[in-house]
Amino acid sequence: MQKRQPRLDPKRLVFIDETSVSTTITRLYGRAPRGKRLVQKVPHGKRNTREHLTSAEVEKLMAAVRGNPQGHRDATMILVAFRHGLRAAELVDLRWDQIDYAGSRVHVRRVKRGTPATHPLHGVELRALRRLQREAPQSEFVFLSERGTPFSTAGFAKMVERAGVEAGFKFGVHPHMLRHACGYALANAGHDTRSLQAYLGHRNIQHTVRYTELSPARFKNFWR
Repeated sequence: MQKRQPRLDPKRLVFIDETSVSTTITRLYGRAPRGKRLVQKVPHGKRNTREHLTSAEVEKLMAAVRGNPQGHRDATMILVAFRHGLRAAELVDLRWDQIDYAGSRVHVRRVKRGTPATHPLHGVELRALRRLQREAPQSEFVFLSERGTPFSTAGFAKMVERAGVEAGFKFGVHPHMLRHACGYALANAGHDTRSLQAYLGHRNIQHTVRYTELSPARFKNFWR
């Protein structure tokens, strides 16, 4: 190499191991003290081999938090985030005026200029939400901290991370994995891309295609 590029100093070369880490959007330059190794952070989530949970893993996550002092609240947060593909910011901002018990519906408000939608609520969610409301009837927000204030996104992230450790997962768990879990679960159930796009609030369908591309349901009638 030095013969082809004589000006190249081997001591200043940086080698990137791409065998297990996606470096697609990793910065390839930066600053470090002279003589010190430059350490760059990999974008969030890129250290994991996958970015979603299976439905069974979501159940394990919920089971892991049920023994906590606020186990019912924590399990309900995980369930609602999973069932409705909510981002952490959308979950902690959920308010009681979005819940329609009579119609068994929840009005989902999306961040990042996402498209709002109305989702059905099923029995297990309705019962869990009613219990939460009985415990804090004066609150505007659905999910409260121990101090009675609205739950924060950072607090939810820490809770999910701890739950992943308690559940015995060998990989790090973060809240957005619940949104991806929702997308993959619905795609595996055979729902079409357009319906998924509307359910998850994607303005660009390219963000939804990732779920249906990996779904085994798209090949179920092959060789028949």
